[in-house]
Amino acid sequence: MDAAAASRHPVDQRPPLTRLAALGIQHVLIMYTGCVTVPLIFGAAAGLDSSAIALLINADLLVAGIVTLIQSLGVGKILGIRLPIVTGATFAGVTPMILIEQEYGMQAVYGSMLAAGFFGLLIAVPFARLVRFFPPLVSGTVITVIGLSLIGVAAGLITGNDPKAADYASGSRLALAAGVLVFIVLFARFARGYLGQIGVLLALVGGTLVAVPMDLTDFSGVSGANWLGLAAPFHFGAPQFPPTAVIAMCVVMLVIFTESTASMLAVGESTGRPVSDKDLARGLAADGLSGVLGGVMNSFMDTVFSQNVGLIGMTKVVSRYVTAVAGAILVALGLVPKLGEVVAALPGPVVGSAGLVLFATVTMVGINTLRRVDLDQGQNLTIAAVALGVGLLPEAADGIYDGFPSWAQIITGSGITSAAVTAFVLNLLFHHTHTLAKAPEGEAAPASTTR
Repeated sequence: MDAAAASRHPVDQRPPLTRLAALGIQHVLIMYTGCVTVPLIFGAAAGLDSSAIALLINADLLVAGIVTLIQSLGVGKILGIRLPIVTGATFAGVTPMILIEQEYGMQAVYGSMLAAGFFGLLIAVPFARLVRFFPPLVSGTVITVIGLSLIGVAAGLITGNDPKAADYASGSRLALAAGVLVFIVLFARFARGYLGQIGVLLALVGGTLVAVPMDLTDFSGVSGANWLGLAAPFHFGAPQFPPTAVIAMCVVMLVIFTESTASMLAVGESTGRPVSDKDLARGLAADGLSGVLGGVMNSFMDTVFSQNVGLIGMTKVVSRYVTAVAGAILVALGLVPKLGEVVAALPGPVVGSAGLVLFATVTMVGINTLRRVDLDQGQNLTIAAVALGVGLLPEAADGIYDGFPSWAQIITGSGITSAAVTAFVLNLLFHHTHTLAKAPEGEAAPASTTR
């Protein structure tokens, strides 16, 4: 590496091509299952046939890849945070999309998504100016809840999601997951340099190879998949814009912005490059663009994937060119369904075990952020405790808010969103009102406001 390259921030340094490829693949493998689950769930709920669901998956991967490239590399001064970020379809939009499809049809689903995308582009800058209200107290609490709330997802992959299945939580699934976990721990302890950085990738590959004789893999979908596949824009017809549907999807966009803000601040924390309000505005604008692209290309709105945030914290590889390669791979997977089926065949216990470590790493990033806060100060402890409790409530008691109106479930049904809204409002109440006590002197300034 020459002197000029060495003087650049690690985020802007470009590893050798061979390392870029392996590190980029690693990012894709650990987020792929979460990314394609959204179109699978929505497609099944909407009663679409297998070919239409395959179309949604291809479009989902394509848009996720495009937005990941934009977030990593940036487009001028208007789009992309230029940090190592991987994006994918968000679960926040699944329930509203299903309800809109049942009430108005597929044309309204993608019309309302298109409108919400433009709404996101319009409000990205004003929303980003709220970053001063996301100090370490708020962002650290939210990041902690993000990690904790996703542990259940990893557990579901390990055990299987159907308790009635014959192999649910079977000894072979648990043994395979434990083996992958031990492999990751040993690599973290003994491997050095590049080998240590790709420990998760090697664990995924090795675990899959071990799973083959255990009959825990299924590559049957590979032979039946097409080599090329991409639907035409507005595949389901000209977009429609029922006001109720548009409002619901705009609320979803606000939820995405709230979640993405916490994740982007976490990446800034992990990489040592603090996020300014201008950086955040470009990142949120890319989220808004995902709504526009999703509405046109029959896809979904994207958010920052937490498992990739955890991977950065674990490997300490912070180059945004690595995630740019991941974005390019996602685009290729979206255009070549056969490749996507190969990745989809990774066994659940293998992906779940790796996810367990990565989600827990996200939790530790949040806890590390909270270390900068004086929690001995009673108000701060109250804010963190209440937000943590409210955020974990829907994760601990599934269906607790099922009796709420559908629009309210968009916010309350997500533990991450519940925690973010609670921490944000309580921070305003305790530290940004004239009638109540202000933030204690000497508290660390938010990393997000550092220029």
